[in-house]
Amino acid sequence: MSFDKALARLAPQIVEFEPGHVWLAGAGPGNAGQLTLDVVSALAQADAVIYDALVDASILRAADGADLHFVGKRGGKASARQDDITALLIALAGRGKRVLRLKGGDPYVFGRGGEEALALAAAGIPFRILPGVTSAFGALASAGIPATMRGFNKAIILATGHAAGTPDDLDWAALAKTGQPIVVYMGLANLAKIAAALVRGGLAPATPAAIITAATTPEERVLVSTLGRITQEAANTGITSPGLIVIGEIVSMRAQLGQLANLVKSA
Repeated sequence: MSFDKALARLAPQIVEFEPGHVWLAGAGPGNAGQLTLDVVSALAQADAVIYDALVDASILRAADGADLHFVGKRGGKASARQDDITALLIALAGRGKRVLRLKGGDPYVFGRGGEEALALAAAGIPFRILPGVTSAFGALASAGIPATMRGFNKAIILATGHAAGTPDDLDWAALAKTGQPIVVYMGLANLAKIAAALVRGGLAPATPAAIITAATTPEERVLVSTLGRITQEAANTGITSPGLIVIGEIVSMRAQLGQLANLVKSA
């Protein structure tokens, strides 16, 4: 069966995007192939797309004819204010537009989707949540690192690193004591502080660690190191935000899987 025919068979299951509604959608970690069918349908039906900096440009091609509004945020750079983004969503919906709020990853995982949903509900704007492949799991899979592995971990921690070193900071020592892998969003600028706090909390400097940038895209980069060395190695290689930091024994699986895959290819 062709791809087009397969999509046609699924079409009756697609929900109609009604005028005056806002859909909060996850665009996945980068590659357009990570989009869900619901999000592709939303892009095709939308009158206006309000999108973030982490949404790959190739994804917007599916929104042919829609008005595009870039509201990306970047640490240390001029960025759209959250209040202005919310006001834009409400204003466009009030004009009867089908409004798609498109975010990298999943809207409910460090995407401020909950805040926007509350604001829409308070304003009486009908909304729907379209989940996406969250960046952590998409990046791990693309980099060849299992999120969970029997014998390695019984949980995985998703954390944000943007507040490291401030009164709002996480208790990194408590996270270190769990012994479970940690995936840190928005933490590259504070990598040195986070690594030092985890070591103080009891994680060995030799703990495997990695940084994944531009996951699932042709520009993807993966730096594998240890907790004690990753800050210096990241500086030496020039890796910059946005990216994800992965700390824990699951990182070591990347090399093992890679070696076995190479053996299979050469057999």
